[in-house]
Amino acid sequence: MRKNKGASGKASDTPEVTRVRTPRKDKNEILATVGTLLGGKRVTLQCMDGVVRMGRIPGSKKKRMWVREGDIVIVTPWSFQDSKADVIWKYTMPQVNWLQRKGYLK
Repeated sequence: MRKNKGASGKASDTPEVTRVRTPRKDKNEILATVGTLLGGKRVTLQCMDGVVRMGRIPGSKKKRMWVREGDIVIVTPWSFQDSKADVIWKYTMPQVNWLQRKGYLK
């Protein structure tokens, strides 16, 4: 019988490296937690700056990124209406754990 070797085999001992995209202050990006799903690509967001915003998932991200309640996302507030924001990135669970260990999440 053949042994499981290689990157996809079970014998691989190397831990998986978690790469995490952090919010960029120069692009006005902030972290937020998804509150409720409003329907029609819209969600409520509890942002880390203390403001509750209505978030919009752009059409380019809607099919690729499934957003659920409680997910941690990166948002960009609108420049002309601060109560609304665009969701631009969603974190996976290993990435959320890394953010908590490094102190990005409160």
